[in-house]
Amino acid sequence: MTARTPSPLGDSDKEDALSAEARAIAARLSGRAIAPGFVTGTVQATEFIALALIGSFLLALASRSAPLGWSEILAVIGAPFVAVIAIRARGGYRVTALADPVATLTRVLFGWGAVVIGVAAASFFLAPTETPLRGTLGLFLVAGFLFLIAERAIIATIVRALIRQGRLERRAVIIGGGAEAEALVQAIAAEPKGGIRVCGLFDDRGGARSPDEMLGYPKLGTVADLVAFARLAGIDLLIVSLPVNAEARLLEVLKALWVLPADIRLSALGSRLRFRPRAYSYIGSIPFLDLADQPITGWNALAKRIFDVVFATIGLVVLSPLLLLTAILIKIDSPGPVLFRQKRYGFNNEVIEVLKFRSIYEHLSDPGAKVAVTRGDPRVTRIGRFIRRSSIDELPQLVNVLRGELSLVGPRPHAVNAHTDDAPWDDVVDGYFARHKVKPGMTGWAQINGWRGEVDVPEKIRRRVEYDLEYIDRWSIAFDLYILLMTPLRLVRTENAY
Repeated sequence: MTARTPSPLGDSDKEDALSAEARAIAARLSGRAIAPGFVTGTVQATEFIALALIGSFLLALASRSAPLGWSEILAVIGAPFVAVIAIRARGGYRVTALADPVATLTRVLFGWGAVVIGVAAASFFLAPTETPLRGTLGLFLVAGFLFLIAERAIIATIVRALIRQGRLERRAVIIGGGAEAEALVQAIAAEPKGGIRVCGLFDDRGGARSPDEMLGYPKLGTVADLVAFARLAGIDLLIVSLPVNAEARLLEVLKALWVLPADIRLSALGSRLRFRPRAYSYIGSIPFLDLADQPITGWNALAKRIFDVVFATIGLVVLSPLLLLTAILIKIDSPGPVLFRQKRYGFNNEVIEVLKFRSIYEHLSDPGAKVAVTRGDPRVTRIGRFIRRSSIDELPQLVNVLRGELSLVGPRPHAVNAHTDDAPWDDVVDGYFARHKVKPGMTGWAQINGWRGEVDVPEKIRRRVEYDLEYIDRWSIAFDLYILLMTPLRLVRTENAY
């Protein structure tokens, strides 16, 4: 998915603590980067859909004189699906392959050709008589070849342009110093096709054990400074260069960094410990141990975005009479605008403005949510009480979903000033900002389990965060659909919504 640039309103105190050099580097990197996984996922989806449409069109032309069976329809849809899997297995969707189609086109065409020829062979064994599918497969093979050649040439032009602009890269920082980090920097520099841009080093140590500069890369601060820097610069890969057996220090580093929506990798370059080959991931030939993964990336992010756009559009159309009626009742009930905007935390602590139907008298409005709404609150209008209890006031956020600021399902976006017992929620809950590793949602796992409405005691926000983190770990499109379908049923329970 595309990386969004966080607003300086989030974590402002921590950002102020960054050195001038770190802030300057983050400012240069603040342009939106495009995650390689998003590009490769989009290409895979494009090729599957296009090849399936080509096959369906050819099959429709061939079937004018003969009826179609389900086996034939499944074949023209299944062949592209299997071909995409085969091309992916041969490395045909890596960024380097997309940027240099000449070097990898043979494996792409071989994957497509092998699958279609396999379908042709199966059709001769399973259907001895002539069928529309059999007459189509030759054209399907050739048309697929021509499409893949033309499409890969166009994709290569786009990918190369993005690489030149510095937008298609994995922005990485290295945590650690000394000889281990130096060897790691040298190894990454020797992998020019790895797509990794090292943006700096962070280490709690100083002096000879961790110099201020290493092979041209500056040390930008401590591990505590890294969180704010990573948010500003759009860092999506954190490489820990510490000994595997330094358990206490590793745990401290992980506790500080796990709130970030980034992959965390432990360098195994100089480790004497040896694990099974499948335990490692690689950048080029450099081995890493995976400590944490960025949630919902690549093809999954694309699928979730399509899910959001489709259902948000349907929701706006179906609910338009209710939206119009609510707007009219708000105008009749009290003077002031129908909608109001409130600053809330979004993905990666970015501050966004969410839309809501106005439910409070305009002259008593509290856009910063400094004072939480409580039972019988005199600031709430008559129509406001109903739309807040029924969550109708949240429906304008379908527009936020279409704009890409929210998802339909995810951790609810909290107001930037939200607090309980005069303590900000990130002080009440250790690791609170980990819920911002994914895009916030209109509804979520916590809400359908009853954790919505007023948060008057610390336990309520702790339970919300527990459910939010469970949602991130369990995410799937099916899980999103379940939460979405259950939301109207659970809204009947309004005991905590004022």
